[in-house]
Amino acid sequence: MTVDNNDKAMRSDLQVISSWVAPQSRVLDLGCGQGDLLYYLEREKQVQGVGIEADEKKAAICISRGLSVLHENFNEDVLQYPHNHFDYCILSQTLQQVYEPDKLIMRLLDIGSKIIVSFPNFSHWRVRMQLLCYGVAPKNEHLPYEWYNTPNIRVISIKDFKKFIRTINATIIKEVALNSKKNERFGQVVHLLPDWRATYGIFLLEASQKKDGGSF
Repeated sequence: MTVDNNDKAMRSDLQVISSWVAPQSRVLDLGCGQGDLLYYLEREKQVQGVGIEADEKKAAICISRGLSVLHENFNEDVLQYPHNHFDYCILSQTLQQVYEPDKLIMRLLDIGSKIIVSFPNFSHWRVRMQLLCYGVAPKNEHLPYEWYNTPNIRVISIKDFKKFIRTINATIIKEVALNSKKNERFGQVVHLLPDWRATYGIFLLEASQKKDGGSF
């Protein structure tokens, strides 16, 4: 299965995420970057979107695109929203930069009905080979920084994330392992050995007591 949004220039992982968001829903996008996902969802699915972005220049670009985006650091600021205020809370390639991911996800499960999380898979075979053969911190297009200047404070594998979800009050409703180049709009969904072969993991979560569906 190939992921492609045809004439849409979004990254392949954002295409997967957007396909999971229902039209006219309320969306919170944490670490929204320049707002590509929010812009698409508002234009194509008429969602009511709010973004939070710590980078001032990226937040300014979002605002110039007509998006409702706050220039804040959600690692430091408490998310002051009431219970179930959003239909979806999205963490797209942001989780690896979160100080306390367990507390943040539990908070999102309170203010949102569902959470969508995506992250680079640290157990991809190329990463494993760099560690095995060279004994250095992996660096590639998905993890482009040196160990001393990376904004990523977590290394996450798909297996790690599934194990983590079992320790909190959450259920995985859908999941996709995706093999894609950085910022590419084409991606291949991986079914065989995803923890080895996928560059990204994407998960749809909800609180366990709300479980009403199966795995994808």
